Amino acid sequence: MKLSGQISALRFVMALALLCLPVFAQAQTQPAQPVTPAPSANTPPTQTAPPSSTGGTNIAPSGNQPQTEAPAPGSNARPVTPQGQTEQSVQPSTQADQQSRGTSPAPATQPQQPQGGAPSVTAIPTSDSLPSGTNTTGAPATQQGATQPAKPTQQQAPAVQPPAAQEQPGRESVPSAAPNQLPAVPAVAPEFRAKTGPFPELNRVGVDMTEQRPISIREAIGMALANNKDIEVARQNVRIAEFDLLGARGVYDPRFSSLSYYERTETPATSFLSGSSTGSVTQYDITGTFRFEGLAPKYGGGYRVDFSSIRLTTNNQFTALNPQYPTALTFSYTQPLIRGLRFDANRRQIEVAKKNLSLTDAQFRQRAIETITAVQRAYWDLVFALRNLQIQRDAVRDARAQLEHNKRLVAEGMLAPIDVVAAEAQVSGFEQSVYTALEDVNRFENNLKNLIAENRQSPLWNVSLIPTDPVDLNAPPVALPDAIDTALKNRPELKQSDIVQAINEIDQRLYREQTKPQVDLIGSYGVVGAAGALNVTDPTANPLTSSNIEIRQRLNELLAIQGLPPLSPPAQTSIPDNLVGGYTQSLQNLAANRYNNFRVGVQLNLPLRNRTAEAQLGRSLVEGERIQTQRTQLEQLIQIDVRNALQAVRTAESKLRAAATARQASEQQYESEQRKFDAGQSTLFLVLERQTALTTARGNELRAQTDLNKAIAELQRATGNALEANNVTVSVR
Repeated sequence: MKLSGQISALRFVMALALLCLPVFAQAQTQPAQPVTPAPSANTPPTQTAPPSSTGGTNIAPSGNQPQTEAPAPGSNARPVTPQGQTEQSVQPSTQADQQSRGTSPAPATQPQQPQGGAPSVTAIPTSDSLPSGTNTTGAPATQQGATQPAKPTQQQAPAVQPPAAQEQPGRESVPSAAPNQLPAVPAVAPEFRAKTGPFPELNRVGVDMTEQRPISIREAIGMALANNKDIEVARQNVRIAEFDLLGARGVYDPRFSSLSYYERTETPATSFLSGSSTGSVTQYDITGTFRFEGLAPKYGGGYRVDFSSIRLTTNNQFTALNPQYPTALTFSYTQPLIRGLRFDANRRQIEVAKKNLSLTDAQFRQRAIETITAVQRAYWDLVFALRNLQIQRDAVRDARAQLEHNKRLVAEGMLAPIDVVAAEAQVSGFEQSVYTALEDVNRFENNLKNLIAENRQSPLWNVSLIPTDPVDLNAPPVALPDAIDTALKNRPELKQSDIVQAINEIDQRLYREQTKPQVDLIGSYGVVGAAGALNVTDPTANPLTSSNIEIRQRLNELLAIQGLPPLSPPAQTSIPDNLVGGYTQSLQNLAANRYNNFRVGVQLNLPLRNRTAEAQLGRSLVEGERIQTQRTQLEQLIQIDVRNALQAVRTAESKLRAAATARQASEQQYESEQRKFDAGQSTLFLVLERQTALTTARGNELRAQTDLNKAIAELQRATGNALEANNVTVSVR
């Protein structure tokens, strides 16, 4: 009974408004006295003539129901004067003027009686309020309750020209009495009309929606650490540092070198004692040398062992052994006494390589923490995008249900047809939100796949990822002092700073060593061996004694005639037996250490000023101060990072509680507004507003949930315990 009474009252008010409408329409259609502006060279005078059937607006009464004037497409609303009349242009428009401006008169509209007998006032929806799929290029499509164009009558009112300040772009400027006249704007695609068509399929590019891959956040982190390119590069950097350390230690590896050659030399005989009867001395030798050298790992010393062996053949007559096999073995050692005794460049290189290995390991851990945080952010972004897509689809479902409800009310005569158009606009707006949410799903899913996929050929790109972990609605209870202490212990950036400072201390140690004088102790010990075949067995072949043999023989003959004893032959110089032999005999003599030599000395290198070493030491000291200053700044930045991360967690937790409360309130308001609308105590505008607010509140709550989880991930990164919090063990190999 209450609802029937309200409907009857509403119909009575609408009928009363329609009774007053003819008087208002008659006042509106009273044309003003035309005032023709003075003709000029550019503007020809116009004459007032009755408009044709296509050039004017008709206002003709039909029975007791008035006809209202419909605005021409693209025209603007006209201001109302204080007397209640609409301002009109003082110059009527002709058909030629309207054709030059590209306008056409709108047909007069006839309101229809809704079902139930009571009159109702309807209006033609504009192109902005038309639902998707409505044809906007021709005449408006008729719907139940929409107005129909009325036939023009014989008497027509003069055409109404809008003020010059409200002309549409692309239309010619017509002189008018408006004081402020805007310049004409060039037309920009005046014939463009958007084509309507079916909605595209609700799927993602390159993804088979039927193939779904459930994935947990722990599984995503494991795949990222195994397949992520940044992690792989960091792991390779660690291996490079290991090889650098191995190469630095290789400076102490002993080195073996050898040189073997055949040589023939021919020397001209320029002395009586050259030993050649042919005018030149020719000799042939096969030489082999071997060297074994290296550096001592301690105290900076260096050692060297040289061995050489020769097979020499010559035509020198003074050579007793031909061919002969000389051999030599020499051992030498150089020991620094001041500079380089405790530390040198080689040991510095090894220590720096060790620190670089630790540095790359810290950088690898930092990259792992950043990757874990990035995976967590991408994972929760995908969770939000998928659930937000469902929220938007639910909004479309509710909007369509509201649209069907409005259509039923219009059919029953309880709503105006414009309420159907408003509901259709609401559906279209939510449908746009669905495709926007789908695009977000595709973007966030590709972001996550980029972090966890092995390469672009991975089959993971063709499946739909479905996160399985629920959102964490409770933030971890962490106090600020504990969080800062944890960050100062675990942040890889501080470890990197410590390593850089340690490398600087190594440089300072080396440069202090370089400022000292260089004093080296040098010692060597050598053993030689020799052997060969006797050149001749005839003593007369000796060029030094062969000319005296004949003289001694003649003297002995004369002494024998005189009865004197003969001269005794001179003592013959013989070659030791241990030198007669081959190459083996020479090696035996070498091993027997029969012939040796040694040397001991001191080598000094004293630069007068040594400014280079002093400058390097001063630079390393200043570098150490700079590193310490940067570390202090880094600690302060880490403290700020921890504070911000902890505040973000608390803010996200508060926003989640507020968003949940707002969502519950929006649900209750929407349900209440629907009940009031069904009872006739509310309007469709408020219902649609509540529906939009509910969809926004649901999205805000979902965003707050995922923001809390991302804030927790950021807190783990800021405190440096992301590896421990996610049970990740880092292995470089």
